[in-house]
Amino acid sequence: MRLFVGALCVVGALGLWASSAWAQFDKSRWPAYVPTPMLDVVDLQGKVWSAQDLAGHVVVLNFWATWCAPCKEELPTLQTLHDIRDANTLVLAVNVREPSLRVARYVQATGLTLPVLLDPKGELAKRWGVSVFPTTVLLAPDGQARWRVMGDVDWSGPEAHRWLTEVRQDTRAANATAKPLPLKR
Repeated sequence: MRLFVGALCVVGALGLWASSAWAQFDKSRWPAYVPTPMLDVVDLQGKVWSAQDLAGHVVVLNFWATWCAPCKEELPTLQTLHDIRDANTLVLAVNVREPSLRVARYVQATGLTLPVLLDPKGELAKRWGVSVFPTTVLLAPDGQARWRVMGDVDWSGPEAHRWLTEVRQDTRAANATAKPLPLKR
């Protein structure tokens, strides 16, 4: 009986450990005093991405590198989010400080189809305050950054889904309160 109870304890502990394996991140609000940086970057296919391309979408803007082990763990979940997203969500992966040929080989080898943007000199990452990989910034449909998440996340999981819903609702609430009140006569 003790052996059975001991085995149950081990299985339970492993289950708790496995469920917290994705909990290697720090999520914080985008600082209100920091303006959302401009986005002007080219992807692997040569398309230039700008703020106009993001307008009206919830954007998951992920900064990563091929040498980053947590990034490699996270990218498949970003791909899944890209695959299952709705029309109002964009998933963009910004590779930082690597040659485009290396990035293209990695993307091909892993089967990534989400848009991969190139930041070969790290200028975009610097503008967005990124110093840890991976870092993801969640942008609301109004183009404003709402959250910064440092570390790897399961972007296909329920917690990330709640965050994206929250960003959508946060914008709707802000727009609802920003409407002028009708004049009373």
